[in-house]
Amino acid sequence: MFGSRIYVTFITGTEDYVLKMTLQEMVHQAASLYSDRKAVCFDEYNDKPPVFYTYKEVVSLATELTVFLQNYCDHRGRFEIGLYCYPGINLPSWILGILQVPAAYSPLDPDAPPVLSNYFMKKCNLRYILVENDKINKFKISHAGWFYQSSFAIDDVGLTLFQINWNDVDVNLLLDGAEDKNGLSKAASNWETDYAADLDQLKSKTSQRGYTDVRQQRSLAYILHTSGTTGIPRIVRVPHKCIVPNILHLQSLFKISPHDMLFMASPLTFDPSVVELFVALTSGASLLIVPNPIKMMPLKLSAALFHRHRVTVLQATPTFLRRFGDQLIKSTVLSASTSLRVLALGGEAFPALNVLRSWKGRENKTHVFNLYGITEVSSWATCYRIPEEVLSSDIRFDSPVPLGSPLLGTTVEVRDATGSAVLDGEGQVFIGGKERICFLDDEVTVPLNTMRETGDFVRVKDAEMFFLGRKDNQIKRHSKRLNIEYVQQAAEGLCHVEACAVTWYRQEKLILFVVPKDNLARDTLKELQKHLPTYAIPDELVLIETLPFTLHGKIDVSELRKIYSNHLNSRRHDSKLSGAEELWERLQYLWKSLLSLPDDSPSISKDSLFLYSGGDSLKSLRFHDEIENLAGKAIPGLLEVILSSSIAEVYRHVLKAVFPSEDQIMNHNTVKRKLNESSGGEFHGEHTKPKSRRYFNAAAGLIAFIALNRGNRMSSMTSPESLMRPYNAGQAGTELRQQASCSSGVTSNSMKYEVTENKSEKSRSRPKIASKTNETGTHSVEQAPSEMPEKLILHAIDLHSGKIKWERILGDRIESSACASKCGNFIIVGCYNGFVYVLRSDNGEIHCIFTAEDAVKSSAVVHPSTGLVYIGSHDQHIYALDIYDTGNKIWKSSCGKPLFSSPHCNEQYVCIGCVDGNVYCFSHSGEKVWQFSTSGPVFSSPCISSLTKQEIYFGSHDRFIYCCNMEGNLLWKFKTTSSVYATPFIFHSHDLESETLLAATSTDGTVWVLNAKTGLVTGVNKLPGEVFSSPVVCGSRLVVGCRNDYVYCLDLCIAEETATRMC
Repeated sequence: MFGSRIYVTFITGTEDYVLKMTLQEMVHQAASLYSDRKAVCFDEYNDKPPVFYTYKEVVSLATELTVFLQNYCDHRGRFEIGLYCYPGINLPSWILGILQVPAAYSPLDPDAPPVLSNYFMKKCNLRYILVENDKINKFKISHAGWFYQSSFAIDDVGLTLFQINWNDVDVNLLLDGAEDKNGLSKAASNWETDYAADLDQLKSKTSQRGYTDVRQQRSLAYILHTSGTTGIPRIVRVPHKCIVPNILHLQSLFKISPHDMLFMASPLTFDPSVVELFVALTSGASLLIVPNPIKMMPLKLSAALFHRHRVTVLQATPTFLRRFGDQLIKSTVLSASTSLRVLALGGEAFPALNVLRSWKGRENKTHVFNLYGITEVSSWATCYRIPEEVLSSDIRFDSPVPLGSPLLGTTVEVRDATGSAVLDGEGQVFIGGKERICFLDDEVTVPLNTMRETGDFVRVKDAEMFFLGRKDNQIKRHSKRLNIEYVQQAAEGLCHVEACAVTWYRQEKLILFVVPKDNLARDTLKELQKHLPTYAIPDELVLIETLPFTLHGKIDVSELRKIYSNHLNSRRHDSKLSGAEELWERLQYLWKSLLSLPDDSPSISKDSLFLYSGGDSLKSLRFHDEIENLAGKAIPGLLEVILSSSIAEVYRHVLKAVFPSEDQIMNHNTVKRKLNESSGGEFHGEHTKPKSRRYFNAAAGLIAFIALNRGNRMSSMTSPESLMRPYNAGQAGTELRQQASCSSGVTSNSMKYEVTENKSEKSRSRPKIASKTNETGTHSVEQAPSEMPEKLILHAIDLHSGKIKWERILGDRIESSACASKCGNFIIVGCYNGFVYVLRSDNGEIHCIFTAEDAVKSSAVVHPSTGLVYIGSHDQHIYALDIYDTGNKIWKSSCGKPLFSSPHCNEQYVCIGCVDGNVYCFSHSGEKVWQFSTSGPVFSSPCISSLTKQEIYFGSHDRFIYCCNMEGNLLWKFKTTSSVYATPFIFHSHDLESETLLAATSTDGTVWVLNAKTGLVTGVNKLPGEVFSSPVVCGSRLVVGCRNDYVYCLDLCIAEETATRMC
């Protein structure tokens, strides 16, 4: 009977011996019996056939890895090895190989935020990390600057071993240095050294006093961490004797045999993956593994699981199951003919019984289980099998589903607020057991029978536990524990938010209520994506005038729910669709909104897939809900279409549900035309061929290598072999006639543009052009977004053909522009992760990395003589770096506010703009010389050109382009039509040697050409989009990026009949 304490301890004799085995010993036992049976299958579900390993092959590969690790690693004392990889055919062998050393494995998710992974690695004090070979660059880039590393390739295993030496250990890394509350640990400095000598004494003490000790040799199986959204992530060290009872008991409950096929649904960092892996491989059964993207495509996944491989056992979260959609669950997953024998759901609240009944086909025989547990007592604590009669469609049984009985060796208690046992009523769950003990964070010794607080509240009735919810405001969302106060605090920190509150509406949707400071508060969700993990992003934002309060002065949650309910009703009333054309437009709007694309961005291509455009499972659910709200009705099968098909298919699916009439479905030519218009065709500007043409002169003299960046930063890199001209089209001069004014209607100067490359995001970074003597010709280095959310690629692109020479994935978004070193061998670029990367210019390989204290949007500049690199950061400092000495800092100076601008320098000074509205001038030793004030933030970078030398040019948010002398005195200023974020570019006409010109852009898309001496306009034109990029002129061509996703190359020319033209 259920009472204050529930436990199961019935292991004796032979069973007691099995319980004391390690995971690897249990696998070896199964492998000896089933050596030739299929142990693992990996299916990418594409044109490649599935790959299988037998038990013999799994153990053989594991042994090869074990031998290597034993030879190359110092595994005295407690030993843990990180594993950085994606799921694949070799995964079980890699884990088994680590366990056989013996060592504990620590899974590292390549897609996790680097800060979280680094915290985990440092907290665990990992000295060795195994990295999947094709993830090496990703690993190095994501974790550069945190530690020193040396690596060893492991032939035929597919891994590389990294040995780690931490740079700056600022957390309590060593468990031996932690406080030992039970007085059993030795001094922190030498416990590993003296470990062997003290082992017997340690065992004696822990046994006599009733403790378990993390320092016991070979005791740990794996190490995980909690999600961290309820506070700082907790490290969980799991001994073999804690997890083995789970494996044995679930094998028995699920009646696992060698004929079963189990699916690995959980990520490696989620502890149920241990159960999936070892329940299969300790039973002689087979384990199916698929790539992560396939898990998010319900049609492909269901075909792989239930048609191609006939999976018999599926352990998953309810959210994972819901991804299939009601129709697919009933027709395939839980159909009468399904192969699925066992469905075990855990990690979240169990679905309502009426929902579960609606999923099951009438003749379905699948056994359904409810699993409950916490990571701190890995993995499951209780299990309940849903009786068949309860699931019968002709019997109504709508009471909640119990959590079930404790699993083998597990003790479960329910306590009230005073700590007293609850036999009937409500209380909090505590979990433990004599051997079911994990070590949390820095724990060294833990008393046997320790009970862990779960934060989950239940109601006890008739000796059964029924789940009520999380403690306080903690919820579980998409298998992750989340405190809604964590979301609220993040939102409150945004500048557009006056006040806010977060509610968990009907335990389905996370709603953020905001009292706005200004009209930009609607961008709050986009801003939150920079601060919160995906599963913590609210489903919806609701703007309100004031927060409702109770009489006690607390936020009235019930009133907020009423506000949201009224909001839903109003939205349903206002969202009536008028026709097919409006449906397509509204789908485009929702798509852009959920993927944080600007409203004025180009139409979505009809072939675009949501998951491959930056979407994920949570955003897919939000897209689903928004479409159903738009339609005013439930749309069967919609989620499957969103996850697996293009936006055009989503449109057709919704159209058929909302406008079922045959005529309305077939007669929508306008929408068909809109689909075709958004297919991503290349843009071509109007071309007017001039009758005669002469070109601007390039840099003075012929050189072997030119690095040409914004602001006419032109550096000469000599070569002992040959010299070349940058590009033959730029060897003559073009005459420009000065114009005193520019009519708004017709300009005397014009521009003709060519499109060089389409981008997947807005083009913010500035091109950097490098001309070099080699067989590939001239190429430019510029930033272009990758398809991966929140990350970008640095491209090296041939200037004339547009072909990519090399590309490098960096650790976060890039809005810094590339800069060439004085020698020409390196490219320097800043990144939003706070790193300044120094890459080899020939192949993009990393030379060194410097770490700032905040994001680096600023672009670097090189001192023309010393080769020192100057760069600014959001941490309010400008830095001087020596890149030839692995990125050492020479000096830094504070400007008091973040630096979005980039520095520029000559032989005497280095200048930079600041968001406080000033341009600062420093000496090369870091002393401030002067500052010049404007009437708005200075995002533009100063231009100090070799063609003018005594002048400095820059733009400001106040719409002016400024020209000052090198003493900080104003010479002239020119008012543009919009804010100027771009850096002016200085260039010279060969035919008019006295005329030096300036190219600049304003954010409204206008490209300006001014006389650099007088500030008078000589040319102007408008691009079809906003421009934040800075122009670069090389020879006769001007290159600039635009927010319509294109980079434009403009010819500067003259036509005889129209005087000066810029084509």
